[in-house]
Amino acid sequence: MVETASRSHLVLIPSYNTGRLLLQTVAAARAQWNPVWVVIDGSTDGSELPLLARAAADPGLQVFVLPRNQGKGAAVLHGLRLALQSGVTHVLTMDADGQHPAALIPHFMQQSQARPDTMVLGKPVFDASAPLLRVRGRRVSNAWTNLETLGAGVGDSLFGFRVYPAAALAAVMRRQPWMRRFDFDTEAVVRLAWRGVKPVNVDAPVKYPRPEDGGISHFKYGRDNALLTWMHARLMLEFVLRLPLLLTRRLLRKPPYQR
Repeated sequence: MVETASRSHLVLIPSYNTGRLLLQTVAAARAQWNPVWVVIDGSTDGSELPLLARAAADPGLQVFVLPRNQGKGAAVLHGLRLALQSGVTHVLTMDADGQHPAALIPHFMQQSQARPDTMVLGKPVFDASAPLLRVRGRRVSNAWTNLETLGAGVGDSLFGFRVYPAAALAAVMRRQPWMRRFDFDTEAVVRLAWRGVKPVNVDAPVKYPRPEDGGISHFKYGRDNALLTWMHARLMLEFVLRLPLLLTRRLLRKPPYQR
């Protein structure tokens, strides 16, 4: 377990009903980084109870419990606001269900520390556990994101294992009411790219735990695909309005199009 706390970078884990995998994920993250914050997004499965007990004995772990479920983006925003108040400049987000590679946390943080003006995005490397429909669906989202950012270089629009500049992310979230649920990950990278934050892509393995191992998916194909469709429709309308500025930035190699 890492004892020395970073003053600038923290791990932020939103969680909603992730069962026993939550404690395993947090333990893996704490073995790699300090501090680790968890935002419990109105969970009803009691998964926060052993975590709160662990946090009482671990100064490198903080747990915040929201009274009702508000969505992944809302949970991240809650932690983000508190992080900024604490002087944190960057947050690494990761899922609570064991999908993301905690062992790569130090490497992602190093990439961010070397280039603090960028967002460090995980580019998923799938294994056989990945649902084929999910893999194909993200290709569609990636294509739209590439268009909406005019080829800014986003390697994957949906993978939530990332390091964000905290102030820039909070700024784009404050200016509009979206990005509070499953639409958070994709809209965050598009809007940050529009703001001039360059994406840096780093390969990262992803796994989908089986139900017998505690794996739980809150993704609803109908509901969440409708949410993503609405999100891309909104972003495309804004993209058309921003196109002259984006073209100018791209031609002049200004952020996020710098080499």
